[in-house]
Amino acid sequence: MSRLKLLAANEQGVPPLGAGHSLCQGCGIPIVVRTVLDAIPGKKVVISATGCLEVATTRFPTTAWNVPWVHVAFENAAAVASGVESGYRALRRRHRLDEDITFVAFAGDGGTYDIGMQALSGALERGHRFVFCCYDNEAYMNTGVQRSGATPFGASTTTSPSGEVGLGKLQERKDMTAIAVAHHVPYVAQAAASHWYDRRDAVLAAVRGRRRPVPADVRAAGARADRRLAARAEAVQAPVRPEERRPRPSRPAPGRRGLGAAARALRVVPRSRTSERSRSGSGGLSRRMAA
Repeated sequence: MSRLKLLAANEQGVPPLGAGHSLCQGCGIPIVVRTVLDAIPGKKVVISATGCLEVATTRFPTTAWNVPWVHVAFENAAAVASGVESGYRALRRRHRLDEDITFVAFAGDGGTYDIGMQALSGALERGHRFVFCCYDNEAYMNTGVQRSGATPFGASTTTSPSGEVGLGKLQERKDMTAIAVAHHVPYVAQAAASHWYDRRDAVLAAVRGRRRPVPADVRAAGARADRRLAARAEAVQAPVRPEERRPRPSRPAPGRRGLGAAARALRVVPRSRTSERSRSGSGGLSRRMAA
């Protein structure tokens, strides 16, 4: 079965995030959410931090969610997911629940890189079994495009403007993927909204707890991919690159040892030897090139 058919089959005729939300036209969040949830077979429970996704999909008294959904504060999506997952495992041990349920937490870059980083770090360190998905807007889009830890260097936001009043953001973006890898969790990945097939494979690998190199070549727009993350994820030392050697000058053709050839030889001969041969005259240079 193809990947698209598997995604459609996991929906079972009911999309996890339906129509009726008020997300902006062209926003990639609905595509990311549907692909992530459709890639997971069986039952799912979603924990959503305050942000664009929560505000635009749950305007009172309506909701666009067709799966069990929990709204939490800006900073504690990972903490609430940890508690829900711990309670689920406790019920399984007491044989009061025998269903397989996957827990998925969604948060933006503000709820992941900045405000929610402490709760996420604790959940990763404790080893709770849930999937945490950060949709990276590279700024606080819900509150007016303020800079965040995910905003790239030089980007213009309302709190780091560029032009006559400033130079944009003066700090590099935080490498959240490397921070997650440093917690020694089973799986960390990056993906772009356009690469739905890669995102689907990454979610399946995360659910199964399988180690796989980080696909760092499909990062969000404006960010620079760090290709060393794959080696960090698998704890494999990167191969040593050979030293860059200075190209040797081509041997001059017979009978054409003029001033141009002497000048090329002068550039590659060490300084100490150059001074000695400069005293011996042009004949020394000709003998050097002929050798």
